[in-house]
Amino acid sequence: MEFSINQLLDNFSDDKLVTPKAIEKKLGIGDDNKSVRKLQVALDALEKIGILEKDKGRYRRIHEEGLVEGRLRCSSKGFCFAIQDVEGAEDIYVRESRLSNAWNGDRVLVRVTKDGVRRRSPEGEVRLILERSNPTLLSTVKLTDDSYRAVPLDDRLLFEVELVPDEETPDLSVANGKLVHLEMVRFSLGNHLPMGRILQILGDDAESTNDIDLVCCKHNLPRRFSAKALTAAASLPRGVRKADLKHRLDLRKTLTVRIGNAAAISIVRVETGWELGVHIPDVATYVTSGSPLDLEARKRLRSFFLGDTILPMLPEMNVFNQPEYLTMSVLIKLDDEGNMLSFEIQPSAVLVRANLSYQRAQQILDGKVTVDEDAPSQEIDTEVEELVHLIAKIGGLLQERSNAIRLVLPQIPSQEADEGVRGVTVVPFSLPISGTVTEIMILANRAISSHLQSLAIPAIYLRQIPPDQGKIDDWTKLLESMGISAQLENPEQIQVSDLHQILQQIDSIEQDATRDILKYLLLSMFKTNEYVLTPSLHFGLGLLDQPYAHGVFPQNHYGDLLVQRTLHTVFEEGRDRRSIRIKDGVNLRSSSAHGQVNWSVLPPDTERQLIEDLESVLPKLNQADALYHRSISDLDGLRKAEFMRSHTGENFYGIITSVQSYGFFVEIESLLVEGLVHVSSLKDDWYEFPLINGKGRARASTLLVGRRSGRQYCLGDRVEVQVKGVDYYRQQIDLVAVVVPELERDSTVNDSEVDLEIPEEIDTESIE
Repeated sequence: MEFSINQLLDNFSDDKLVTPKAIEKKLGIGDDNKSVRKLQVALDALEKIGILEKDKGRYRRIHEEGLVEGRLRCSSKGFCFAIQDVEGAEDIYVRESRLSNAWNGDRVLVRVTKDGVRRRSPEGEVRLILERSNPTLLSTVKLTDDSYRAVPLDDRLLFEVELVPDEETPDLSVANGKLVHLEMVRFSLGNHLPMGRILQILGDDAESTNDIDLVCCKHNLPRRFSAKALTAAASLPRGVRKADLKHRLDLRKTLTVRIGNAAAISIVRVETGWELGVHIPDVATYVTSGSPLDLEARKRLRSFFLGDTILPMLPEMNVFNQPEYLTMSVLIKLDDEGNMLSFEIQPSAVLVRANLSYQRAQQILDGKVTVDEDAPSQEIDTEVEELVHLIAKIGGLLQERSNAIRLVLPQIPSQEADEGVRGVTVVPFSLPISGTVTEIMILANRAISSHLQSLAIPAIYLRQIPPDQGKIDDWTKLLESMGISAQLENPEQIQVSDLHQILQQIDSIEQDATRDILKYLLLSMFKTNEYVLTPSLHFGLGLLDQPYAHGVFPQNHYGDLLVQRTLHTVFEEGRDRRSIRIKDGVNLRSSSAHGQVNWSVLPPDTERQLIEDLESVLPKLNQADALYHRSISDLDGLRKAEFMRSHTGENFYGIITSVQSYGFFVEIESLLVEGLVHVSSLKDDWYEFPLINGKGRARASTLLVGRRSGRQYCLGDRVEVQVKGVDYYRQQIDLVAVVVPELERDSTVNDSEVDLEIPEEIDTESIE
């Protein structure tokens, strides 16, 4: 079992003494003698450098003043900053000589050696490398003297790796001059070079390599399952057995359909309105804690949806490929207006009548049902058609009552019918059915969340804080430059109601391309979801005083699987009354129990173990989601760069979305591709970035002004640009402005308001 120093230190959350045996259990080391020895070596080393102290064979964390944790962000010029996790905390500058062989992206403990003054950041030195972020690298191979070395493709990694042959690549000469994916054998040690071995020879360069391969190798995404996990998946039963139905609702006679990759849905008319059923695959019954399938899922923690390629969290489980399978059903009673009246959560079994893609379901709604090329034998009967229309109707009612931010954009739907990694509902304009299905999944999540909170069950919730106000300010400046009112209720902090009001104005814009650009920029500002142990606000869904947990995709999210296991634990071990002397208990599967429970539902030992398990996995879940976000962003960037590279020299129209002293950024219409027009490429004049004087202080301008001609490039302007060049791997697109003399505008800058002193140039190189 591999573990990092960061994972080891996570077991010392307070000042209590911890035994090595307890740490072995939490890290899942078990009887692995090699890992036990590595753990003891790490404990001894941490004690020696003063991070831990030992007392009678047990260890305690020492919290040293002036020692902070952060992640290194470096530039190709060798300077680095330790970025702290705490919102608003200062970045700490670390000189190259003080890195202690830490690399870009590594999580480190930094000792602050000099406080920050004025605009200067505090300085520090790396005390300890907590976690390496580069266990594998994309590199090009070269021959140096008598050895082969790898040069990382990421120019922020300023070193070379000595290559060692192995069984897969005994002759390193075959990799000379090639792009390879290598695995670190040994990191830098003193003056010794790091060492690595080749995992895969990819091609001649990044441009000739498949983009999925690039993303998977860059982020070290696992693409193969262990033999044990594959065997375990293949041995699962096919279909529902009689013994499986014990203590379950048998809902196999209820008409149920599945749309996309969402949970199956049923809708039945009842006296008070509707009973909406969301039938979640009961993955927890088959993937038990500590099993080979569970260990495999814990390595990935979520499925990765990369375009048409899916890297699943679990191997294919045929048990869920059958029409009949076991489920955890959320049965919600709604009135005719779509308000939730009550609900139950029940282990169950269903028979899915039809599995429909979003496209197929939308065809039914549009009255354009044709033969499904993917499943020509699957006929769509009248009952299925009626249920699809009901799903659209109920989902529409939920949308009307939802306070969530909902963006309609011209893009393909996600494989998952949920709010996505950025916590916002994104609906392709050609597939509104995906939005209605998403609303139904969100409602099921809300029911699960409120149930866990009402019963005071330890659980993991999703939180999303509002976007950074600085980014919102830049966005509202752009809106105002385009004639859209962006008055905020509280100028210091945007509210959900503000965004609804602004989006109504954006939707009234006639130009489709402009609408899409403004929505796309808004989407990019939303924070990613974060797993927490206490109910918190979720800005994107407009849930500011309600809990929100995610539980409808246990086959794709390990957090959802943990929620499902927790529900099983409540139903199997939970106490439905304060004591055995009380005759009648509450129904722990029903919302009727809310407000009736004033005792601990779970046994103390069970609750304590549940809390420990959730605390240990929580940071890993957040890291996995962050990795997923970086991966899909990388793939999107590569594909946009590839497209623009094929159009080098061509002209496009776009909107100026940001103006800086070094140039301006243009979002190209329809393509949603951003490029930079550098000020040095504006050859027709000397362009300046004026400081606007107002209220006694200077502030950044929103335009570049030609000194001689007075020509302006202003935030929100529509401009014609030409694609000058594309750096494919770095996903950087360089544009030049196309100057059309007859379209020149008169200068509108008042000399009394403008200080033409050019601000100091900033480094335009990204150190993300």
